[in-house]
Amino acid sequence: MSWTARSIPDQSGRTAVVTGANSGIGYVTARELARRGARVVLACRSEQRGAAALDRLLSQVPEARAELRLLDLADLSSVREFAAALPHSRLDLLVNNAGLMAVPYARTADGFEMQFGVNHLGHFALTGLLLERLLSAPGARVVTVASMAHLLSNIDMSDLGSARRYRPMAAYGASKTANLLFVRELAHRADRKGLDLTVTAAHPGYARTELQAKGPRLAGKAGRERLTRLVTDVVGASADQGAAPVLYAATAPYVHGDSFFGPRILGVRGGPGAAPRAPWTRNDIAAGQLWAVSERLTGVAYAGL
Repeated sequence: MSWTARSIPDQSGRTAVVTGANSGIGYVTARELARRGARVVLACRSEQRGAAALDRLLSQVPEARAELRLLDLADLSSVREFAAALPHSRLDLLVNNAGLMAVPYARTADGFEMQFGVNHLGHFALTGLLLERLLSAPGARVVTVASMAHLLSNIDMSDLGSARRYRPMAAYGASKTANLLFVRELAHRADRKGLDLTVTAAHPGYARTELQAKGPRLAGKAGRERLTRLVTDVVGASADQGAAPVLYAATAPYVHGDSFFGPRILGVRGGPGAAPRAPWTRNDIAAGQLWAVSERLTGVAYAGL
């Protein structure tokens, strides 16, 4: 029998932060964690969309303990403010879910290429700023939502901002490679220190969310947006199905550090299982280099690691 959200162990007494929890995979992840008893923080960029998501969650899970906190991963000052204002002294689970896919070239508030800045640097900074709280909780986990699109492109350490040539999908793939390198390096550092922290990754396959259509919409390509939505509706799995590997990584027993989960059937559908990953995401030299650059760019150092 496939692992589903019904397989989630009791989460009572645990506190979770889910970024991008206003829709899609993030919303389902937050809802199902709350359904199993976790206190859930919905970390969202838009107060309006976040409030609507919180209302919907509470209508679906009336007993939920959930709250909304504003977080803009494209602005490191917002990341710092979120971490400083978070009232919970202990954090059991951080789900780095929010992201952008194949959007037109833009820069974050701090001047980074948008996809690299949001998908990797924002979550790198957030995890580092919340690390002390994670280490205060026995058995804490950090789950980063990557993508099979990492197979499209390795990172170029000499051009992390895609300044020489920007191709939206290649930049997206590179940001997802960065996600997996981050997971590998943090998992190894935690293991070397003997810390009770599991660092892992998951991908949702091809799910029916707003992620795919946002790039064409921002580029003003209405025809491509309509085609993308049509293909997604026909081929894509539901957001509930897409969230299953993320929830598995977040809650299933015997999950090991630097593991990567996704749908079993062609990486698109089916219950969660081990996902294939490109050899460059296992490159320890590249992982260490990216870590050092990320600390410098964000100004966030992981104390003790």
